[in-house]
Amino acid sequence: MAHSPAIDRRTRRFVGWGTGAVLGGALLYIGLNDPHRPGFLFPPCPFHELTGWLCPGCGGLRMTHDLLHGDLAAAFVDNAFVLIGLPLLLAWVLIRRRQSKPVATVALYVVTVITVVAWTLVRNLPGFPLVPTVLAG
Repeated sequence: MAHSPAIDRRTRRFVGWGTGAVLGGALLYIGLNDPHRPGFLFPPCPFHELTGWLCPGCGGLRMTHDLLHGDLAAAFVDNAFVLIGLPLLLAWVLIRRRQSKPVATVALYVVTVITVVAWTLVRNLPGFPLVPTVLAG
C-alpha cells in the first residue's frame, strides 16, 4: 500500500483560508445574534441534553457574544472557566513552542482533565454562582 502524498503548500493555504472563513462566519453570526435571547438558532449542548448538567463549555456562546460586544464582566459571568482557561492554555502552548519543548505532555492532559471535571462539578452545585448573587445582594 502506497503512502499518501504530503500535503502541499497550496492545500495547506486553502485549508487555512477555509478554516478562517468558517471561524469568521461563526463569529459574525454570534456577534449579530444574541444567544441570551430565546429563539437563538444553535444546536443544544449534547452533554446538557443527556445529563441536565452544565458542561464546561455551556455559556461559551453567550461569553463569545459578550466579548465581541466588549462586555468583559458579562463574559466572565457567562463562562469564567473558558474566559480564563483558553488564554492560559494558549500561553502554555506559546511558551512550550518557544522553548522547543513538546506541547502535548502528560501534565497538560492531567491538569486539563482535573480542571474540567472540577469546573463541571462546581458549576452544577446548588446556589452556583455565589459571587454574582453576593454582589447583587
